[in-house]
Amino acid sequence: MTMDPEALRERAASALLAARDRTRLLTTCVEEPDLVAQHSPLMSPLVWDLAHIGNQEEQWLLRTVGGRDALRPDIDSVYDAFEHPRAARPSLPLLAPAEAHGYVADVRARALDILERIPLCGGPLLDAGFAFGMIAQHEQQHDETMLITHQLRRGPAVLTEAEPLPALVDGILPAEVLVPGGPFTMGTSTEPWALDNERPAHRRMVPSFLIDTTPVSNGAYQRFIEDGGYDDPRWWAADGWAHVREHGLHAPLFWRREGNQWLRRRFGVTEPVPPDEPVLHVSWYEADAYARWAGRRLPTEAEWEKAARHGPADGRAMRYPWGDEDPTPAHANLGQRYLRPAPVGSYPDGESPLGVRQLIGDVWEWTASDFLPYPGFAAFPYREYSEVFFGSSYKVLRGGSFAVDPVACRGTFRNWDLPIRRQIFSGFRTARDADPVAEA
Repeated sequence: MTMDPEALRERAASALLAARDRTRLLTTCVEEPDLVAQHSPLMSPLVWDLAHIGNQEEQWLLRTVGGRDALRPDIDSVYDAFEHPRAARPSLPLLAPAEAHGYVADVRARALDILERIPLCGGPLLDAGFAFGMIAQHEQQHDETMLITHQLRRGPAVLTEAEPLPALVDGILPAEVLVPGGPFTMGTSTEPWALDNERPAHRRMVPSFLIDTTPVSNGAYQRFIEDGGYDDPRWWAADGWAHVREHGLHAPLFWRREGNQWLRRRFGVTEPVPPDEPVLHVSWYEADAYARWAGRRLPTEAEWEKAARHGPADGRAMRYPWGDEDPTPAHANLGQRYLRPAPVGSYPDGESPLGVRQLIGDVWEWTASDFLPYPGFAAFPYREYSEVFFGSSYKVLRGGSFAVDPVACRGTFRNWDLPIRRQIFSGFRTARDADPVAEA
Protein backbone atom coordinates (compact mmCIF):
# COMPACT_ATOMS: atom_id res chain seq x y z
CA MET A 1 0.00 0.00 0.00
CA THR A 2 1.68 3.20 -1.13
CA MET A 3 0.03 6.61 -0.83
CA ASP A 4 1.09 10.13 -1.54
CA PRO A 5 1.71 12.26 1.58
CA GLU A 6 -1.60 14.09 1.43
CA ALA A 7 -3.55 10.85 1.06
CA LEU A 8 -1.63 9.44 4.02
CA ARG A 9 -2.50 12.48 6.11
CA GLU A 10 -6.15 12.15 5.16
CA ARG A 11 -6.15 8.45 6.00
CA ALA A 12 -4.50 9.07 9.37
CA ALA A 13 -6.81 11.97 10.23
CA SER A 14 -9.90 9.98 9.23
CA ALA A 15 -8.82 7.04 11.38
CA LEU A 16 -8.19 9.28 14.39
CA LEU A 17 -11.49 11.14 14.00
CA ALA A 18 -13.50 7.93 13.55
CA ALA A 19 -11.99 6.51 16.72
CA ARG A 20 -12.78 9.68 18.64
CA ASP A 21 -16.40 9.70 17.46
CA ARG A 22 -16.77 6.19 18.85
CA THR A 23 -15.01 7.04 22.11
CA ARG A 24 -17.34 10.00 22.54
CA LEU A 25 -20.39 7.80 21.97
CA LEU A 26 -19.27 5.21 24.51
CA THR A 27 -18.49 7.81 27.18
CA THR A 28 -21.44 10.18 26.76
CA CYS A 29 -24.29 7.67 26.60
CA VAL A 30 -24.19 7.12 30.37
CA GLU A 31 -24.25 9.46 33.36
CA GLU A 32 -21.19 10.26 35.46
CA PRO A 33 -21.78 7.52 38.10
CA ASP A 34 -21.53 4.87 35.38
CA LEU A 35 -18.35 6.47 34.00
CA VAL A 36 -16.50 6.32 37.32
CA ALA A 37 -17.89 2.97 38.51
CA GLN A 38 -16.07 -0.30 38.03
CA HIS A 39 -18.67 -2.59 36.48
CA SER A 40 -16.46 -5.68 36.79
CA PRO A 41 -13.05 -6.31 38.39
CA LEU A 42 -12.02 -7.56 34.93
CA MET A 43 -12.42 -4.07 33.47
CA SER A 44 -11.34 -0.51 34.17
CA PRO A 45 -13.80 2.29 34.90
CA LEU A 46 -14.81 3.87 31.60
CA VAL A 47 -13.25 7.16 32.68
CA TRP A 48 -9.86 5.42 33.11
CA ASP A 49 -9.99 4.12 29.53
CA LEU A 50 -10.94 7.60 28.31
CA ALA A 51 -7.98 9.39 29.90
CA HIS A 52 -5.61 6.51 29.11
CA ILE A 53 -6.45 6.98 25.42
CA GLY A 54 -5.46 10.65 25.70
CA ASN A 55 -2.31 9.91 27.70
CA GLN A 56 -1.02 7.38 25.14
CA GLU A 57 -1.73 9.85 22.37
CA GLU A 58 0.09 12.59 24.24
CA GLN A 59 3.14 10.43 24.92
CA TRP A 60 3.52 9.13 21.35
CA LEU A 61 2.19 11.85 19.07
CA LEU A 62 2.86 15.04 21.02
CA ARG A 63 6.06 14.21 22.89
CA THR A 64 7.78 11.50 20.81
CA VAL A 65 6.71 12.40 17.26
CA GLY A 66 6.05 16.12 17.69
CA GLY A 67 8.85 16.83 20.17
CA ARG A 68 6.56 18.97 22.30
CA ASP A 69 6.65 19.51 26.04
CA ALA A 70 4.52 17.22 28.19
CA LEU A 71 1.04 18.48 28.99
CA ARG A 72 0.32 16.25 31.98
CA PRO A 73 3.44 14.30 33.02
CA ASP A 74 1.85 14.00 36.47
CA ILE A 75 -0.69 11.46 35.23
CA ASP A 76 1.64 9.19 33.27
CA SER A 77 1.88 6.71 36.13
CA VAL A 78 -1.88 6.74 36.82
CA TYR A 79 -2.65 5.69 33.26
CA ASP A 80 0.18 3.18 32.83
CA ALA A 81 -1.63 -0.07 32.08
CA PHE A 82 1.35 -2.16 33.23
CA GLU A 83 1.77 -0.39 36.54
CA HIS A 84 -1.80 -0.81 37.80
CA PRO A 85 -3.99 -3.91 37.30
CA ARG A 86 -7.56 -3.24 36.27
CA ALA A 87 -9.03 -4.25 39.61
CA ALA A 88 -6.97 -1.55 41.37
CA ARG A 89 -7.67 1.35 39.02
CA PRO A 90 -10.80 2.74 40.75
CA SER A 91 -8.62 3.62 43.77
CA LEU A 92 -6.24 5.77 41.67
CA PRO A 93 -6.51 9.60 41.54
CA LEU A 94 -8.32 9.52 38.19
CA LEU A 95 -9.30 12.60 36.22
CA ALA A 96 -12.97 13.39 36.69
CA PRO A 97 -15.13 12.86 33.57
CA ALA A 98 -15.26 16.53 32.56
CA GLU A 99 -11.52 16.94 33.05
CA ALA A 100 -10.80 13.72 31.13
CA HIS A 101 -12.94 14.85 28.20
CA GLY A 102 -11.17 18.21 28.16
CA TYR A 103 -7.75 16.57 28.31
CA VAL A 104 -8.34 14.17 25.40
CA ALA A 105 -9.80 17.00 23.30
CA ASP A 106 -6.77 19.20 23.95
CA VAL A 107 -4.38 16.37 23.08
CA ARG A 108 -6.28 15.57 19.89
CA ALA A 109 -6.23 19.16 18.64
CA ARG A 110 -2.46 19.28 19.11
CA ALA A 111 -1.97 15.87 17.50
CA LEU A 112 -3.90 16.90 14.39
CA ASP A 113 -1.77 20.05 14.17
CA ILE A 114 1.36 17.90 14.26
CA LEU A 115 -0.09 15.61 11.59
CA GLU A 116 -0.57 18.61 9.31
CA ARG A 117 3.00 19.82 9.76
CA ILE A 118 5.30 16.82 10.06
CA PRO A 119 6.77 14.79 7.15
CA LEU A 120 5.39 11.24 7.09
CA CYS A 121 8.77 9.72 6.39
CA GLY A 122 12.24 9.54 7.84
CA GLY A 123 11.99 6.74 10.37
CA PRO A 124 9.85 3.76 11.38
CA LEU A 125 7.51 5.82 13.56
CA LEU A 126 6.82 8.32 10.77
CA ASP A 127 7.01 6.17 7.64
CA ALA A 128 3.51 5.86 6.14
CA GLY A 129 2.18 7.67 9.22
CA PHE A 130 2.71 4.58 11.39
CA ALA A 131 2.59 6.38 14.74
CA PHE A 132 -0.76 7.96 13.87
CA GLY A 133 -2.12 4.61 12.69
CA MET A 134 -0.85 2.95 15.86
CA ILE A 135 -2.67 5.49 18.04
CA ALA A 136 -5.89 5.16 16.01
CA GLN A 137 -5.70 1.39 16.48
CA HIS A 138 -4.95 1.80 20.19
CA GLU A 139 -8.03 4.00 20.66
CA GLN A 140 -10.25 1.59 18.73
CA GLN A 141 -8.95 -1.32 20.81
CA HIS A 142 -9.92 0.57 23.95
CA ASP A 143 -13.27 1.37 22.39
CA GLU A 144 -13.83 -2.36 22.06
CA THR A 145 -12.75 -2.76 25.69
CA MET A 146 -15.24 -0.07 26.71
CA LEU A 147 -17.95 -1.84 24.73
CA ILE A 148 -17.18 -4.98 26.74
CA THR A 149 -17.62 -2.87 29.88
CA HIS A 150 -20.99 -1.72 28.56
CA GLN A 151 -21.98 -5.37 28.12
CA LEU A 152 -20.94 -6.14 31.72
CA ARG A 153 -22.73 -3.07 33.05
CA ARG A 154 -26.05 -3.70 34.78
CA GLY A 155 -28.93 -1.39 33.99
CA PRO A 156 -31.17 -0.36 31.13
CA ALA A 157 -29.96 -0.24 27.55
CA VAL A 158 -28.13 2.94 26.53
CA LEU A 159 -26.70 1.88 23.16
CA THR A 160 -28.90 1.39 20.12
CA GLU A 161 -27.85 0.28 16.66
CA ALA A 162 -29.48 -1.20 13.56
CA GLU A 163 -30.10 -4.93 13.29
CA PRO A 164 -27.98 -7.06 10.93
CA LEU A 165 -29.72 -8.20 7.78
CA PRO A 166 -30.73 -11.85 7.47
CA ALA A 167 -28.02 -14.06 6.02
CA LEU A 168 -28.00 -14.02 2.24
CA VAL A 169 -27.22 -17.66 1.56
CA ASP A 170 -27.22 -18.57 -2.12
CA GLY A 171 -28.15 -22.23 -1.80
CA ILE A 172 -27.08 -24.58 1.00
CA LEU A 173 -23.57 -23.89 2.18
CA PRO A 174 -21.26 -26.86 2.71
CA ALA A 175 -20.48 -27.56 6.35
CA GLU A 176 -16.74 -27.43 5.76
CA VAL A 177 -14.17 -26.48 3.15
CA LEU A 178 -10.96 -28.26 2.18
CA VAL A 179 -7.84 -26.11 2.33
CA PRO A 180 -5.14 -27.82 0.25
CA GLY A 181 -1.77 -28.42 1.87
CA GLY A 182 1.43 -26.66 0.94
CA PRO A 183 3.40 -23.51 1.74
CA PHE A 184 1.93 -20.07 2.23
CA THR A 185 3.11 -16.66 3.40
CA MET A 186 2.09 -15.91 6.98
CA GLY A 187 2.35 -12.46 8.55
CA THR A 188 3.37 -9.31 6.74
CA SER A 189 6.38 -7.14 6.05
CA THR A 190 4.51 -4.64 3.88
CA GLU A 191 1.24 -3.68 5.61
CA PRO A 192 2.08 -0.11 6.69
CA TRP A 193 0.17 -0.04 9.97
CA ALA A 194 0.69 -3.68 10.98
CA LEU A 195 1.82 -4.06 14.58
CA ASP A 196 4.98 -5.82 15.68
CA ASN A 197 3.49 -9.25 16.38
CA GLU A 198 2.17 -9.47 12.80
CA ARG A 199 5.71 -9.14 11.43
CA PRO A 200 7.71 -10.32 9.55
CA ALA A 201 6.25 -12.24 6.63
CA HIS A 202 7.56 -15.81 6.56
CA ARG A 203 6.80 -19.08 4.81
CA ARG A 204 4.83 -21.80 6.57
CA MET A 205 4.05 -25.32 5.45
CA VAL A 206 0.55 -26.45 6.40
CA PRO A 207 -0.83 -29.92 5.57
CA SER A 208 -4.29 -30.19 4.02
CA PHE A 209 -7.13 -29.64 6.46
CA LEU A 210 -10.87 -28.97 6.52
CA ILE A 211 -12.35 -25.95 8.27
CA ASP A 212 -15.93 -24.93 9.07
CA THR A 213 -17.49 -22.75 6.38
CA THR A 214 -18.95 -20.50 9.11
CA PRO A 215 -18.40 -19.94 12.83
CA VAL A 216 -20.15 -22.36 15.19
CA SER A 217 -23.71 -21.16 15.83
CA ASN A 218 -25.68 -20.79 19.04
CA GLY A 219 -27.96 -23.59 17.88
CA ALA A 220 -25.05 -25.96 17.38
CA TYR A 221 -23.57 -25.00 20.72
CA GLN A 222 -26.90 -25.64 22.46
CA ARG A 223 -26.73 -29.23 21.23
CA PHE A 224 -23.41 -29.56 23.03
CA ILE A 225 -25.04 -28.24 26.22
CA GLU A 226 -28.09 -30.50 25.89
CA ASP A 227 -25.83 -33.52 25.40
CA GLY A 228 -24.25 -32.87 28.79
CA GLY A 229 -21.12 -31.28 27.42
CA TYR A 230 -20.47 -29.28 30.58
CA ASP A 231 -20.81 -32.39 32.75
CA ASP A 232 -18.51 -34.75 30.87
CA PRO A 233 -14.77 -34.49 31.60
CA ARG A 234 -13.93 -36.39 28.40
CA TRP A 235 -14.23 -33.21 26.35
CA TRP A 236 -12.23 -30.87 28.53
CA ALA A 237 -8.58 -30.06 28.97
CA ALA A 238 -7.59 -30.74 32.59
CA ASP A 239 -7.28 -27.06 33.48
CA GLY A 240 -10.55 -26.31 31.71
CA TRP A 241 -12.42 -29.05 33.57
CA ALA A 242 -11.11 -27.74 36.89
CA HIS A 243 -12.20 -24.22 35.92
CA VAL A 244 -15.69 -25.37 34.91
CA ARG A 245 -16.14 -27.25 38.19
CA GLU A 246 -14.79 -24.44 40.35
CA HIS A 247 -16.99 -21.75 38.79
CA GLY A 248 -20.09 -23.85 38.05
CA LEU A 249 -20.12 -23.04 34.33
CA HIS A 250 -22.94 -24.55 32.31
CA ALA A 251 -23.42 -22.21 29.31
CA PRO A 252 -21.80 -19.20 27.62
CA LEU A 253 -21.49 -16.04 29.69
CA PHE A 254 -24.70 -13.97 29.88
CA TRP A 255 -26.92 -17.01 29.09
CA ARG A 256 -29.58 -18.32 31.44
CA ARG A 257 -32.31 -20.91 31.07
CA GLU A 258 -36.00 -20.27 31.68
CA GLY A 259 -38.05 -23.42 31.24
CA ASN A 260 -37.21 -24.83 27.83
CA GLN A 261 -35.77 -21.58 26.49
CA TRP A 262 -32.28 -20.09 26.63
CA LEU A 263 -32.14 -16.33 27.18
CA ARG A 264 -29.19 -13.97 27.03
CA ARG A 265 -28.46 -10.48 28.30
CA ARG A 266 -27.08 -8.19 25.59
CA PHE A 267 -26.28 -4.54 26.35
CA GLY A 268 -29.10 -4.19 28.85
CA VAL A 269 -31.69 -6.20 26.88
CA THR A 270 -32.80 -9.73 27.77
CA GLU A 271 -33.77 -11.74 24.69
CA PRO A 272 -34.04 -15.32 23.43
CA VAL A 273 -30.73 -16.71 22.22
CA PRO A 274 -30.90 -16.57 18.39
CA PRO A 275 -29.95 -20.02 17.09
CA ASP A 276 -28.51 -18.78 13.79
CA GLU A 277 -25.96 -16.32 15.22
CA PRO A 278 -22.36 -17.33 15.97
CA VAL A 279 -21.94 -18.36 19.59
CA LEU A 280 -20.44 -15.54 21.63
CA HIS A 281 -18.76 -15.09 25.02
CA VAL A 282 -17.16 -18.52 25.25
CA SER A 283 -13.71 -19.22 26.63
CA TRP A 284 -10.96 -21.13 24.85
CA TYR A 285 -11.68 -24.07 27.15
CA GLU A 286 -15.33 -24.10 26.06
CA ALA A 287 -14.42 -23.83 22.38
CA ASP A 288 -11.89 -26.64 22.73
CA ALA A 289 -14.40 -28.84 24.58
CA TYR A 290 -17.08 -28.31 21.93
CA ALA A 291 -14.60 -29.19 19.18
CA ARG A 292 -13.65 -32.43 20.92
CA TRP A 293 -17.30 -33.29 21.48
CA ALA A 294 -17.95 -32.74 17.78
CA GLY A 295 -15.06 -35.03 16.84
CA ARG A 296 -13.03 -32.10 15.57
CA ARG A 297 -10.48 -29.60 16.87
CA LEU A 298 -9.73 -25.90 16.86
CA PRO A 299 -7.69 -24.73 13.86
CA THR A 300 -4.13 -23.68 14.48
CA GLU A 301 -3.32 -20.03 13.95
CA ALA A 302 -1.42 -20.91 10.77
CA GLU A 303 -4.40 -22.87 9.44
CA TRP A 304 -6.75 -20.00 10.20
CA GLU A 305 -4.54 -17.49 8.39
CA LYS A 306 -4.05 -19.76 5.40
CA ALA A 307 -7.82 -20.16 5.10
CA ALA A 308 -8.20 -16.37 5.34
CA ARG A 309 -5.37 -15.08 3.15
CA HIS A 310 -4.01 -17.70 0.78
CA GLY A 311 -4.98 -17.40 -2.87
CA PRO A 312 -5.04 -21.00 -4.12
CA ALA A 313 -4.91 -20.00 -7.79
CA ASP A 314 -1.72 -17.96 -7.62
CA GLY A 315 -0.37 -18.62 -4.12
CA ARG A 316 -0.45 -14.93 -3.24
CA ALA A 317 -1.06 -13.78 0.32
CA MET A 318 -4.04 -11.40 0.33
CA ARG A 319 -4.77 -8.69 2.89
CA TYR A 320 -8.27 -10.06 3.49
CA PRO A 321 -10.22 -13.17 2.48
CA TRP A 322 -11.86 -11.26 -0.41
CA GLY A 323 -8.63 -9.66 -1.66
CA ASP A 324 -6.72 -6.46 -0.95
CA GLU A 325 -9.64 -4.00 -0.84
CA ASP A 326 -10.30 -2.33 2.52
CA PRO A 327 -13.40 -3.73 4.26
CA THR A 328 -16.79 -2.30 3.31
CA PRO A 329 -20.20 -3.03 4.90
CA ALA A 330 -20.69 -5.64 2.17
CA HIS A 331 -17.61 -7.59 3.25
CA ALA A 332 -17.89 -7.95 7.01
CA ASN A 333 -19.66 -6.99 10.22
CA LEU A 334 -17.17 -4.56 11.78
CA GLY A 335 -16.98 -1.23 13.57
CA GLN A 336 -19.88 -1.53 16.04
CA ARG A 337 -22.25 -0.95 13.14
CA TYR A 338 -24.44 -3.53 14.86
CA LEU A 339 -24.37 -4.63 18.49
CA ARG A 340 -24.38 -8.33 17.65
CA PRO A 341 -22.93 -10.83 15.21
CA ALA A 342 -24.69 -11.36 11.90
CA PRO A 343 -26.28 -14.78 11.24
CA VAL A 344 -23.95 -17.54 10.13
CA GLY A 345 -23.64 -17.61 6.34
CA SER A 346 -23.79 -13.83 5.99
CA TYR A 347 -21.48 -11.70 3.85
CA PRO A 348 -20.97 -13.74 0.67
CA ASP A 349 -18.95 -10.81 -0.71
CA GLY A 350 -16.46 -11.37 2.07
CA GLU A 351 -15.84 -15.07 1.61
CA SER A 352 -12.44 -16.49 0.77
CA PRO A 353 -11.62 -17.96 -2.68
CA LEU A 354 -12.31 -21.40 -1.20
CA GLY A 355 -15.71 -20.32 0.10
CA VAL A 356 -15.03 -19.80 3.82
CA ARG A 357 -17.30 -17.08 5.26
CA GLN A 358 -17.12 -14.57 8.12
CA LEU A 359 -13.42 -15.00 8.75
CA ILE A 360 -13.32 -11.24 9.35
CA GLY A 361 -15.79 -9.62 11.75
CA ASP A 362 -18.71 -10.95 13.81
CA VAL A 363 -16.73 -12.85 16.49
CA TRP A 364 -13.11 -13.23 17.48
CA GLU A 365 -12.20 -16.84 16.75
CA TRP A 366 -10.17 -18.88 19.22
CA THR A 367 -7.36 -20.93 17.68
CA ALA A 368 -5.42 -23.86 19.10
CA SER A 369 -2.17 -21.88 19.16
CA ASP A 370 -0.23 -20.23 21.94
CA PHE A 371 0.72 -16.58 21.42
CA LEU A 372 4.32 -16.76 20.21
CA PRO A 373 6.60 -14.49 18.17
CA TYR A 374 7.18 -15.07 14.48
CA PRO A 375 10.70 -15.93 13.32
CA GLY A 376 12.62 -12.67 13.14
CA PHE A 377 10.25 -10.81 15.48
CA ALA A 378 11.47 -7.41 16.71
CA ALA A 379 9.57 -5.47 19.38
CA PHE A 380 8.44 -2.06 18.11
CA PRO A 381 7.93 0.58 19.29
CA TYR A 382 7.72 -0.83 22.84
CA ARG A 383 8.05 -4.39 24.13
CA GLU A 384 4.97 -4.17 26.36
CA TYR A 385 2.60 -4.29 23.38
CA SER A 386 3.37 -7.92 22.47
CA GLU A 387 6.63 -9.33 23.79
CA VAL A 388 5.71 -9.51 27.46
CA PHE A 389 2.68 -11.69 26.61
CA PHE A 390 4.48 -14.32 24.52
CA GLY A 391 4.34 -17.84 25.90
CA SER A 392 1.97 -20.67 26.70
CA SER A 393 -0.31 -18.68 29.02
CA TYR A 394 -2.18 -16.89 26.22
CA LYS A 395 -4.13 -18.32 23.28
CA VAL A 396 -4.44 -16.58 19.93
CA LEU A 397 -7.73 -15.24 18.55
CA ARG A 398 -8.10 -14.17 14.94
CA GLY A 399 -10.51 -12.36 12.64
CA GLY A 400 -12.01 -9.60 14.76
CA SER A 401 -15.57 -9.16 16.02
CA PHE A 402 -18.50 -6.84 15.32
CA ALA A 403 -16.89 -4.57 17.94
CA VAL A 404 -13.60 -4.18 16.03
CA ASP A 405 -13.00 -1.23 13.74
CA PRO A 406 -11.52 -1.97 10.30
CA VAL A 407 -8.39 0.02 11.18
CA ALA A 408 -7.60 -2.63 13.82
CA CYS A 409 -8.61 -5.67 11.81
CA ARG A 410 -6.94 -7.41 8.86
CA GLY A 411 -5.96 -10.89 7.77
CA THR A 412 -2.68 -10.72 9.68
CA PHE A 413 -4.02 -9.11 12.88
CA ARG A 414 -3.40 -11.16 16.04
CA ASN A 415 -5.33 -10.94 19.29
CA TRP A 416 -4.62 -12.97 22.43
CA ASP A 417 -6.11 -13.66 25.83
CA LEU A 418 -6.14 -16.11 28.70
CA PRO A 419 -8.03 -19.35 27.97
CA ILE A 420 -10.53 -18.63 30.76
CA ARG A 421 -11.70 -15.30 29.32
CA ARG A 422 -15.39 -15.08 28.36
CA GLN A 423 -16.31 -11.39 28.62
CA ILE A 424 -14.59 -10.71 25.28
CA PHE A 425 -16.55 -11.00 22.01
CA SER A 426 -15.17 -14.47 21.32
CA GLY A 427 -16.49 -17.41 19.33
CA PHE A 428 -14.82 -20.05 17.19
CA ARG A 429 -14.98 -22.43 14.25
CA THR A 430 -13.63 -25.97 14.13
CA ALA A 431 -11.34 -27.90 11.82
CA ARG A 432 -10.09 -31.43 11.20
CA ASP A 433 -7.23 -33.15 9.46
CA ALA A 434 -7.86 -34.08 5.86
CA ASP A 435 -8.02 -37.78 5.07
CA PRO A 436 -5.15 -38.21 2.59
CA VAL A 437 -6.98 -41.04 0.82
CA ALA A 438 -10.47 -39.54 0.74
CA GLU A 439 -9.20 -36.12 -0.27
CA ALA A 440 -6.81 -37.37 -2.97
